[in-house]
Amino acid sequence: MENHPLIRKIYLYGFALLGLVLLVIGSVGFVNMGLKAFVFTQADEYQRQTSKQFPYPACGIEKYATATTSKTTLVLTEEEKATFTNFLVDYKNWKDSPQIDYVTSQRHQDAAMNLALILIGLPLYLYHWIVIKRENK
Repeated sequence: MENHPLIRKIYLYGFALLGLVLLVIGSVGFVNMGLKAFVFTQADEYQRQTSKQFPYPACGIEKYATATTSKTTLVLTEEEKATFTNFLVDYKNWKDSPQIDYVTSQRHQDAAMNLALILIGLPLYLYHWIVIKRENK
């Protein structure tokens, strides 16, 4: 590398910059998570509401709505009865299953990614910056 000092300098500054960028991105992600968790607590409420979807019946809703408004008896075919029974089983399974807090799950995933960026970016930046400082003395 003694023959190509410009290439070495570009390499060192480039990787120092890359490490600094990774460090900044990870840090900004952590600040974003902290603000959402403690200051703007309603920021993830939409995600929390959309994650609580339960299974819908495939058919029979129109018949049921018509029967309840017209005070007539509801008659279902065998196929509709089977579909409705499957829906009831799915609904019971959904209700009995442990409810996952998708917002907390997403925050953990984001925290893992941000920490990985910081753990890679910090040593990358520090090593290359120390080498640059040592060569400039």
